[in-house]
Amino acid sequence: MGIKKLLKINFNSHQLNLPSLSFFIVLLLLVFISINCSDQSKETVEETAETIIEYDRFGFPVDSFLVVRGEVNKNETLADILIPNNFSYPLVTEIYNQTKPIFDFRKIRPGKKYRFYFNQDSTQSIHSFVYEISKIEFIVVGITDSLKIDLVERETEVVENTVSGTINTSLYQTFIDNNSSQLLAGKLAEVFAWQIDFYTIQKGDSFFALYEQEKVGDAVVKIGDILAAKFIHKGNEYNAFLYNQDGKLEYFDENGGSLQKAFLKAPLKFKRISSSFSRNRLHPILRVYKPHLGIDFAAAIGTPVQAVGDGIVVEARRNGAAGNYVKIKHNSAYSSGYMHLSKYGKGIRNGVRVQQGQIIGYVGSTGRSTGPHLDFRFWKNGALVNYLTQKFPSSKSVSKENLNSYYTFKDSLQAKIDTLINLNQITLVREPESTL
Repeated sequence: MGIKKLLKINFNSHQLNLPSLSFFIVLLLLVFISINCSDQSKETVEETAETIIEYDRFGFPVDSFLVVRGEVNKNETLADILIPNNFSYPLVTEIYNQTKPIFDFRKIRPGKKYRFYFNQDSTQSIHSFVYEISKIEFIVVGITDSLKIDLVERETEVVENTVSGTINTSLYQTFIDNNSSQLLAGKLAEVFAWQIDFYTIQKGDSFFALYEQEKVGDAVVKIGDILAAKFIHKGNEYNAFLYNQDGKLEYFDENGGSLQKAFLKAPLKFKRISSSFSRNRLHPILRVYKPHLGIDFAAAIGTPVQAVGDGIVVEARRNGAAGNYVKIKHNSAYSSGYMHLSKYGKGIRNGVRVQQGQIIGYVGSTGRSTGPHLDFRFWKNGALVNYLTQKFPSSKSVSKENLNSYYTFKDSLQAKIDTLINLNQITLVREPESTL
């Protein structure tokens, strides 16, 4: 209608000439081309809308296959899973061999999930098998004209999140009681392992932390590093900030001092002290009073025992009443001893260098012992001392040339922690989940 009106106005004009006629002819062509393209665009959109295909989390078209889900049982092998689903023994062997360079199917674990994709035809033949290695990686075994195997890694996003809470009984128990991530609780404890003795944690102590989490879509698949944290213990505030100094990530306090001391607070994580350092204790077996120049940590048999500091193993042997025994020389002044072990850690022997936190053995009841526990000894300048009362120096602090950069970085993190405190946000983090 608009086009006809435009033409009528111009053709009734007495000033109509050849150039103006040419102009309107060109204009007319452009208008029709525009309308035609618009119609084609609409048709394209409509066609695209009709052919939209929805894919599942493993990249398979939804509703295109018959899907059977499963979970690996205890002592179950790949053959146990595949053979009942029409996989031949030679094919299973071929799958083992072809996947070995990227994943060893002999190492499948109970609880891991998998899927079968069957063709939706009269034969319902197998199309693909998917095994989830982790929350991020999975193996796709394609069974078509030939065997095709792919290791697929999901795209993830790293985001910041916060957590805060008030202790009721212990750090772990606070998270457990709220059905929250014990992994994050462990990370928080590790940050302050050199400042806080978690055996003495009190009801009413509180914590605030900023941390990273890795997500696939809306699902959290990994708890990352704690970026900053504040822990209030017995009325004292402890702060931690993760800072990259000279290519190494370390935790520092608000003044740039290192949080990592020369030694851990304890050789076990969150276990009960059954007998403290004493100059005059009634021996539970000999029934006589004699000095107990160590600390007994009550724990179940098999509980991992950590080296409290870097050093060299100078003894790893059976030692009479001490049972299986490990002694570590940390430097010229300090040594530590671990008694009544059920067994030694992997590779632990005389002359081996160990790192702080490395497992050097497991709690037991060997030697003269009334039950499972770790008898921990500590020497300073050759004399046995009470480990719990020692004050150890800090490790390397932020260098002078990095201090200004550190303070700027620290202030940005501190602002986020302060916001969390002001909001009084009591939020506990759920365990990362992955569902098939």
